[in-house]
Amino acid sequence: MKIGDTIADHPIIQGGMAVSVSTSELVVAVAEEGGIGVIGGTGLSMDDLRCQMREARAGTKGLLGLNIMVAARNFKEAVLVSLKEKVDIVIAGAGFSRDVFTICREWKTPLVTMVSSVKVARLSERLGAAAVIVEGCDAGGHLGTEEKTIDLLPAICEAVSIPVIAAGGFVDGRDIAQQLELGAAGVQLGTRFLLSDECTVHKNFKELLITSKASDLVRIMSPVGLPANAILTPLVKKYLAGDSSIEPQSCDGCLKKCGREFCILEALRRARDGDYERGLFFTGKRFPDIAAVEPVKKIFSDLLQETRIYLDRVLKTSTPPRQLVI
Repeated sequence: MKIGDTIADHPIIQGGMAVSVSTSELVVAVAEEGGIGVIGGTGLSMDDLRCQMREARAGTKGLLGLNIMVAARNFKEAVLVSLKEKVDIVIAGAGFSRDVFTICREWKTPLVTMVSSVKVARLSERLGAAAVIVEGCDAGGHLGTEEKTIDLLPAICEAVSIPVIAAGGFVDGRDIAQQLELGAAGVQLGTRFLLSDECTVHKNFKELLITSKASDLVRIMSPVGLPANAILTPLVKKYLAGDSSIEPQSCDGCLKKCGREFCILEALRRARDGDYERGLFFTGKRFPDIAAVEPVKKIFSDLLQETRIYLDRVLKTSTPPRQLVI
């Protein structure tokens, strides 16, 4: 998978899950297997982000990325910190910033933008994006569309000449193979890597996803102003009921715009620390299809094997013969 001058051994990007979910331990493990490991920069102080980047860079010679929300007040600062730490790619989502194209161009670092329409994909390419990530409504966390990736992907692949990465509700090799068939250059997976040994979230977070049912997932409107997929926990129940007791008593202004129905930064931190009562647990819609928490090495091995088996079956019956390399 080639993004600008950056080439990954395998077409797999680990989702940059925010507020200390995608940290250096997970990122290094993914990069060591030939994917792109991505630090979730949103919710980190600049000192913490710098530390995470340095730990990751010290732990691997593989490819490292930053994922940062445009909606974060320290968005540009986080991008610059990461570029100074020699990050390989920058991924920007939850909003659109023209300035970041100029910054990444000056630093000669590939910029990847999260998109959910042909219009934004074309605009990203015109402004200089090295690739786009198409994320549909089955993804974990904040969403930019109510459409599924599988419905968005073909038109966006047709509309742009840069690589298109598929994201949103993918958990296994069959998913990867199907997106490659549709024209994707690669696939981003978040929840599959959250449920890994190397992800440092509290065991309560992982156990909640393993034991919850599909019916436990709800769509909420986040204080960020975007819809999101989250597990129905006591905090979410209070929010949906309009309970004012969860409104923040103070605010440090971490977002450019916030509805302040509750402090999302604090709620995500509590989820990371395993606080079921007060945490906000984001997850992709396909979480029930993940049966166990496993090491990243095994997850990668299974993903690649499953993808190859599916593609071998498809390619043998295709006319003319096709070549898809993972």
